[in-house]
Amino acid sequence: MRSTQVLGRLTAAAPRTPPAPVDPRNPDGVDDAGTVDADVPGAVGRELRDLLTGRLADCRALDPVFADDIAERVARFARRGGRRFRARLVWWSLRACGGEDTVQVRAALRTAAALELIQTCALVHDDLMDEASTRRGAPALHADVTAQYTGATPRPAARRLGASAALLAGDLALAWADDELGRLVLDPELPRDTAHRLGDVWRALRTEMVAGQYLDVQGQATSALTVGRALRAACLKSALYTVERPLELGAVLAGADTATTGTLCLAGRSAGLAFQLRDDLDDVFADPATTGKPSGGDVREGKPTYLLAVARARATAAGDRAALGVLEHAVGRADLTPRELADVRDVLVAAGARDLVEAKIGRLARQSLRHLAEATLEPRPADRLGALLAEITGTPRPGPHPDDPRPAPSPATSAGSEAAK
Repeated sequence: MRSTQVLGRLTAAAPRTPPAPVDPRNPDGVDDAGTVDADVPGAVGRELRDLLTGRLADCRALDPVFADDIAERVARFARRGGRRFRARLVWWSLRACGGEDTVQVRAALRTAAALELIQTCALVHDDLMDEASTRRGAPALHADVTAQYTGATPRPAARRLGASAALLAGDLALAWADDELGRLVLDPELPRDTAHRLGDVWRALRTEMVAGQYLDVQGQATSALTVGRALRAACLKSALYTVERPLELGAVLAGADTATTGTLCLAGRSAGLAFQLRDDLDDVFADPATTGKPSGGDVREGKPTYLLAVARARATAAGDRAALGVLEHAVGRADLTPRELADVRDVLVAAGARDLVEAKIGRLARQSLRHLAEATLEPRPADRLGALLAEITGTPRPGPHPDDPRPAPSPATSAGSEAAK
């Protein structure tokens, strides 16, 4: 079935939304490429603001309780954002591939906004599945709703309400994301070939995101800590969804040829896998004050990370029963003590797993930049794209860029911190 037909189903029945208020700084409502270059997160934030203004008005017209409890929380989460990696990847990929006209700029911003919404869906559902209490320095959505109703409702009922609210909030964010992509695919100003390719990449991204998340929770339930399985989950959950597909979306919107798009995808897959492996390391070894989350969450939840899989494989090959005993005892233990987590760290270091993963991250980061150098791209935006890929993989960079005015993160925490998600 043609992508316009698939994505158009939701948009055909979508209610009309009132126009967003006019920004006096930009009365025509159009960002030029140079303006966005100077502040990509800001431009995407304005796009989200305008999109969400209409969606919230629709929800408030349906029911104020639903609007306050669900829709407003979704909107706040999306607006708050993290480092907006995916949006920035779309933009700098577009620019590196020569995209700069008004139609391409508007399409890239709309696509970036849709990505921020699908990321909202992913994180809200992820927090629920992991029973995480916080996200981005604030209560996770399910925990926030639970706390709101605990006083008036028996706690088990409030907890069920919080979980149900998170499921519905994630669904709403995904519906809004699909609505935006559906409208973009049907936009008569967008070339038809671009629209078809855009729809194809979007469908692949959505499915890969769900598949990666399922492998993650399935691995927790079954203790499937094999190296191959861990890499497969990391590829689907982070390499494709977080980096490769956003780069591909930008290239498609710029009208890049197949060879250029494919090379960017290779660069993105390497950087995305490094991103996930860095996150695995940070979870165990980084300072919680820097990452914004407690240490050892992956260990306590029994997540099938590459780091733990490598440690188990190396301990098995060495016949190290003591190390295997520590891992068997600790992985999946929600009540793991700080001393027991320290024992796990010792095993990861002694087995060589930490050094091996660090070395693999370095190889993947270099590989990503080599692929990027092979593509025929516009030099200045390509440099910005290279700096962003280095940031994602945890490689030091000279300093902050105008599209990310915050201080450059350290290599130990840039990819894995909560703020990045």
